[in-house]
Amino acid sequence: MPDPMAGLPPRFLRTPEAARYLGLSGRTLEKHRTYGTGPTYRKIGGRVVYAFDDLKAWADRGAKTSTSDPGKGTVLPAKKHPVLRPYAGQERR
Repeated sequence: MPDPMAGLPPRFLRTPEAARYLGLSGRTLEKHRTYGTGPTYRKIGGRVVYAFDDLKAWADRGAKTSTSDPGKGTVLPAKKHPVLRPYAGQERR
C-alpha cells in the first residue's frame, strides 16, 4: 500500500514536539519566542508550529568542534539581551 504522506513536505512540529527534539522544555522554547532568540516559527490558525529544518538550522548555529572554536554563530540563552547600538552621531568603540 503506498504511503499517503509520500511527496508531501515534512510536517510541522508543535511546541512540545519541537522542545523534545531540541532537548529543551516547552517553557524554554516559549521564552525564546518572547525574546526573539529562538528558532523561526510560524503561526497557523493561532497555533505555533516549527519546521524541522528551522529547528535543525537554529541548533546548528551553536555547533563547535572545541572550546576555542568560534563556530558559525551563537545560540543565545532564553533571556532579554540588550541591543548594542551606537548613540546617534557617535561611533562604536
